[in-house]
Amino acid sequence: MEPCDTLLTEARLPDGRTGMAIACAGGRIAAILSPGSPLPPARETHALGGQLLLPGLTDGHLHLDKTLMGLPWMPHAAGPTRASRIETDQRLMPHLPLPPAERASNLIRRCIAQGTALIRTHADITPTFGLSMLEGILEAKARHAGQVRIQTVAFPQAGVVTAPGTEALLEAALRAGADLLGGLDPCEVDRDPKGQLDILFRLAERHGVGLDIHLHEAGELGLFSLTEIAARTRAHGMQGRVTISHGFCLGALAESRQASAAAMMAEAGMALVSHGAGGAPLPPLLRLRAEGVRVFCGNDNLRDLWSPYGTGDMLERAAIIGWRLDARTDAALAELFDMVSAAGAAAMGEEAPALAVGAPAHLFAIPAETVGEAIGQHAPRGLVVFGGRVVHRA
Repeated sequence: MEPCDTLLTEARLPDGRTGMAIACAGGRIAAILSPGSPLPPARETHALGGQLLLPGLTDGHLHLDKTLMGLPWMPHAAGPTRASRIETDQRLMPHLPLPPAERASNLIRRCIAQGTALIRTHADITPTFGLSMLEGILEAKARHAGQVRIQTVAFPQAGVVTAPGTEALLEAALRAGADLLGGLDPCEVDRDPKGQLDILFRLAERHGVGLDIHLHEAGELGLFSLTEIAARTRAHGMQGRVTISHGFCLGALAESRQASAAAMMAEAGMALVSHGAGGAPLPPLLRLRAEGVRVFCGNDNLRDLWSPYGTGDMLERAAIIGWRLDARTDAALAELFDMVSAAGAAAMGEEAPALAVGAPAHLFAIPAETVGEAIGQHAPRGLVVFGGRVVHRA
């Protein structure tokens, strides 16, 4: 029998099988072995003691550059509006006592310890910050290259058209290594949807990158922006490469209009990522999935100048979203798990982790019997594996 790098024994699998062994070699799952099967020699062996073994988690929307992890507690300083939060960022973040790379690394380590294998993070690109936030995230990304996969989005938090110089900064960010291009509320922030979207789609096409556009706009205004983005996605041949972050407008529509908006998004190959914001309408995530929209989830702001909340745990995030969706059945919880794991990775253009021979060996163990219990209770992880290598053990 071929030797392996890492052997996990005494595992419970989501299908109910117990006493299983998983052999990892070359960063992938090499074998899944039933009780009594001969075990291959391994460089290291870890007995899970009956814990549930699950594929690695995906955090599809995070702001690593904004986090205050590692700093003393800071009372929330912004006002109640989004504009106030943006202004507070611009005013306070340049003077924080820890640089972006250190704060980002503090949060990344928390995410890794909770089983996250893939992160998409936005990095503010504004005239105030220049490329400093992206550079900090890229530094943190390099530090943790063997522990988690990180995608970066060049995000124009202060606007595109209304913030002179931002277009050139976004282009510089893409040349510096950002993986995707971001956008933000074309009507409310820039008050020029054509101007913003012209710039974003032109830059995305020129650099061959995908788009991830924050859309907080509510009601008919949000639906207008969503329709414009979908039309441009089709016109530019970018199906499968455009994500809408939040999409709050979808949560307040009548069911018939939700269905037509879902059909529009599915036809354009658009994805939706949600963090289940407590102060905004929640899009009908399960219904959107049923209509063919690629839906996944992320934590968004974690202990930063926008929000004091969050631990980095995507199972906790799934529980919050499930609570808001009133998702109670095991089948609904299984869909939620897919949205924070394999479906998220696929929507981000990454190979999805899975408990299957040949799949990337991104795994975690948790003291639970089922996926539903793992989400509902989100206990601390017992062991985390990335690329077949143990990166955290309790």
